[in-house]
Amino acid sequence: MSTIIITTAQTVRQLVLQQVQAIPEELYDIKPDAFNNTIRWNIGHIIFWMDSYMSQCFHNSSDIPETYTALFNSGTKPAEWTTAPPSKEELIGELSRQLSAFSEISPDRLNKPLDTPLHMGPLTFNLAGELFNFAIVHETMHFTTCGSLFKVIQESR
Repeated sequence: MSTIIITTAQTVRQLVLQQVQAIPEELYDIKPDAFNNTIRWNIGHIIFWMDSYMSQCFHNSSDIPETYTALFNSGTKPAEWTTAPPSKEELIGELSRQLSAFSEISPDRLNKPLDTPLHMGPLTFNLAGELFNFAIVHETMHFTTCGSLFKVIQESR
């Protein structure tokens, strides 16, 4: 079962990379009125949180630039950015680096208990695999948002 979770993470990330590469960068920073954030923010948010979840699951040290916290953490928004965000190329590099890291996850590590259970609203995660599986679900939600943003932006042009 654990190998299925890793394979799913790799599949979802490959789909994210395909989509991110297909969207022209000039559309990354357009925020339609019906949305809270932009394509660039959603991509960075995916990277930021996967890094955080992997750190919690597997005790990995963070490999993303320090600026990602201020740019892409929950509650942030492009309208409040005071530093330049990463380029499309940089975002693709981070997504690709994380994809490579997925293949280094040993399936037995997914069955290990977290140091302390993680509570997020009504959810509680006790095992690394539970949290990593949630990370995939979270990524898929933002992947879908990027697709919706892209469609709305294209329609408005």
